[in-house]
Formats: sequence, C-alpha cells, structure tokens
Amino acid sequence: MQEANNVALIAVCEATPFSQAQSKVEIAGIATNIIVPGLVLEAAVKIDACHSLLFLTDDIIFEEWLTMVLIDINLGVKEIVRIGQAWASGHFEKLSVKEEEITFRFLGDAEWRVKISLTARLRFPFFADPPAVHRAPGWKKYLTVDCVK
Repeated sequence: MQEANNVALIAVCEATPFSQAQSKVEIAGIATNIIVPGLVLEAAVKIDACHSLLFLTDDIIFEEWLTMVLIDINLGVKEIVRIGQAWASGHFEKLSVKEEEITFRFLGDAEWRVKISLTARLRFPFFADPPAVHRAPGWKKYLTVDCVK
C-alpha cells in the first residue's frame, strides 16, 4: 500500500439538505465511471493495481464527516464507511500508510486505524464498530475501523 497522488475528484452533484455531494473519481488524469459521496479528497491510498481507499469530506463547518470509500476500478464502489458526529468538527491529518494498516487523526485527538481485506469478511451489525463509525447494514465488510486512542 502507498499514498496515491494521482487521484482527483470531479464534482457531479452538490450537497442538499438531505444528501451528500457526489463526485466522479479521476485516476491519472482519466475519468472513471465511479461516483463517490464527497466533495473534497483528503487522501487516497493505492492498495494494489485495482483497489484504492479514498478519504473524502464535504467541507461543511461544524458537521464534518470523513467518508472512506473502497473502490475497485473494474467493479466500482465496494464499501463506504463514515466517521463523524453531529456538531463535531473534524480535521483529517497525520495519515500513515503501513503494509497492513492505515492510521490517521480525525475528530479531535482521536487516532483511527483501518485494516483492509480485499475479500469480504463476516460482520456482526450491532457489535462491530466503535461509536462515531457508520456504515450500511449488512453481514459483510472489507474495512475494519478501530479508534486507537
């Protein structure tokens, strides 16, 4: 895994009171057909030739949420996980990419760790994630998110 500097977003739909902004992903100057929720690309991590993890925000004061999107350039969005709380300001910083995990800071001094599996893993919907982590209901996951401190 390594941080990718060749990923960009092209806004396709502005945020409304009921939905997030949406953007199209561009990799190495080539537009893909992958639409992701978010407006600002905070960081991108290339996992392998086909997979990347995008860290996105919407640039909304006092209600900043971090949206992590695992994409496959052939299949599109594989998973979306959001970190945030109402009326909480979050600043994405101190990204560290290691061989098996990614760490970063968001929501004050909270340090978060993400582990990525390219095959689906079993997820228990009611007991799996720490507070402030939100994802669609279901029994599988690709991203394991923990609050380290």
